[in-house]
Amino acid sequence: MKTNPTIMDGLADRVGKGPGRWAWVAGGIWLFYLSQPLQSVADRQHGVVRILGFLTVVLFAASYLAFFGLIRVSARRGQLAPWQRIGYLGAMLALCLLMIPTAGQTALTGLVYIAACGVMLLELPVGIAFVLILLGGAEISMRVVPGWTDDGSYGFAIFLGALAVYGMRRAIQRTIELDATRRDMAELAVQEERNRFARDLHDILGHSLTVITVKAELAGKLIAANPDRAASEVADVESLARAALADVRAAVAGYRELSLAGELVSARAALQAAEIKADLPTTVDEVPENNRELFAWVVREGVTNVVRHSGAKRCTIKISAAEIEVLDDGKGPTPDGGVPGHGLVGLRERADQADAAVQVGQAAGGGFRLAVTVGV
Repeated sequence: MKTNPTIMDGLADRVGKGPGRWAWVAGGIWLFYLSQPLQSVADRQHGVVRILGFLTVVLFAASYLAFFGLIRVSARRGQLAPWQRIGYLGAMLALCLLMIPTAGQTALTGLVYIAACGVMLLELPVGIAFVLILLGGAEISMRVVPGWTDDGSYGFAIFLGALAVYGMRRAIQRTIELDATRRDMAELAVQEERNRFARDLHDILGHSLTVITVKAELAGKLIAANPDRAASEVADVESLARAALADVRAAVAGYRELSLAGELVSARAALQAAEIKADLPTTVDEVPENNRELFAWVVREGVTNVVRHSGAKRCTIKISAAEIEVLDDGKGPTPDGGVPGHGLVGLRERADQADAAVQVGQAAGGGFRLAVTVGV
């Protein structure tokens, strides 16, 4: 089931992966403003207290940079739980409060970083309420704490920082929505192409096969009574079949995906028509989806060689999750070790693309063996 992408998903795509993993460097530039509490600690404190003051500021800076680590965790493991987001913001707020005894009023600078992270981590209504609480707390504290002055700069900085991050959030949201729309349009285009292909194939084969069937039945009835007319009808059947084949080839040009189950059905029909006993699997459930197209090509090329070159009486196909074998009891490889037919050249190319190995040679009990193994 599909879910709607979220802001955290968008950040995971841009920060948690690829070149975006270095986004913390760009975000870390804004730590420059923590120079105010650092300077305040250096001017006001001495000895061990100064060291503790510096340590709290550094820990707060690390907690801010940890935001980008949370995004990378979200990219690997999925959405962060609400308690994880609230816990992270709570930890940042606690470190900000710990800066106050040594940095004084300048510790309020940390509220700007907390507001920015809150707008990005929380749902928008909750994030707005969170910023308003921080803003109110800063304004009240500057008025009630002895020695602090209300110059309006901290409240304005909190508001401006939250507004900037809100703009970035909206930009990410629009990008997510645009990406989702593009995916939907791509899926719709694929579906439309499948429908068009199905219609074209039905139109091409529906008429041609109907006419071929009628003419073949007529030729069968005329063989004894009017051999010349029957021969003419058979010639028409051949002409119609060639024309239908050409139309189908034109319709499926570039459409090269095969079905393993479909190829096994076609292989059984071809072997029976050639009077070769077919020992084929009845299910392909154990074969992973990403191996089925390659295995389908193996069935097609292998059975074609059996029918055309082997002189066999029996053909066996064995399939497992990572390997397929086509075996026959015919004359086997040519004396010089060559492989009958030329389709195996293309099969080797497809196998190389799928990181698979092709083995050809004599079967254990005589005859020919073609095997393709994936992941060797």
